[in-house]
Amino acid sequence: MPTYDYVCDGCGHAFELFQPITEAVKRKCPECKKLKLRRLFGAGAAIVFKGSGFYKTDYRSDAYKKGASADAPKTESKGSDSKGSGGSDKGSSGGSGGKSGD
Repeated sequence: MPTYDYVCDGCGHAFELFQPITEAVKRKCPECKKLKLRRLFGAGAAIVFKGSGFYKTDYRSDAYKKGASADAPKTESKGSDSKGSGGSDKGSSGGSGGKSGD
């Protein structure tokens, strides 16, 4: 549920209200009881991950992790050769991009 900012045009009381998206906009000020309350536009909210355990593989099962580690050397050795040369081609393209920027 989002938190909304409200301000009363009658008394100037400002506060935040935690309410569902489906709930109607409040109109009555809790301080002065006038119908002068309006909801402010916010900058939006972002998801903030704090602490450990937010990497994409942190919640994988042990069986998945074992399978992935068994596949990793095979994929990396074959993929790194072909991708490595592709990466240097991209690097030279990046150099061309730098020249066009001059």
